[in-house]
Amino acid sequence: MASLMDHLFTIPETMERFIFPTTPNHSDNHRGGGAAAEASAHIHADVLDCPKEYVFYLDVPGLSKSDIQVTVEDENTLVIKSTAKRKREEVDGGVGEGEGCKYIRLEWRSPQKLMRRFRLPENANVSAISAKCENGVLRVVVKKHPPPPKPKSFQVAIS
Repeated sequence: MASLMDHLFTIPETMERFIFPTTPNHSDNHRGGGAAAEASAHIHADVLDCPKEYVFYLDVPGLSKSDIQVTVEDENTLVIKSTAKRKREEVDGGVGEGEGCKYIRLEWRSPQKLMRRFRLPENANVSAISAKCENGVLRVVVKKHPPPPKPKSFQVAIS
């Protein structure tokens, strides 16, 4: 069952990787990894299947809640995206000792575009979704529909 749920959640992501391949290695981008590789980045996520809800935890360091959009497309695809750039500390007077400071190494660059898609199971209630962004972690909660009642069986007397 867990394998099936994992498969359902990753179908859009798998299709997106075939259509828009991304490269996690920055050196590949400098060698011509393509515009799609530079324009879109993968958001790391943990997904919990709880009895009454699905909970998504996504890493969005340096982004505020106003930089992130959470939407539902095609009635069952959860889409999390951001086109904002992560803000760096001010160089002059903000980080170093006095004015004239400059970065000599930047390894933590923010991509131009972040996006992640999840296909939601049939029991997901897309009208009951909430999201909260705190300390670089986006938490999205998707409530589940209650399970359908089991049909009652009873014996009919034959006359």
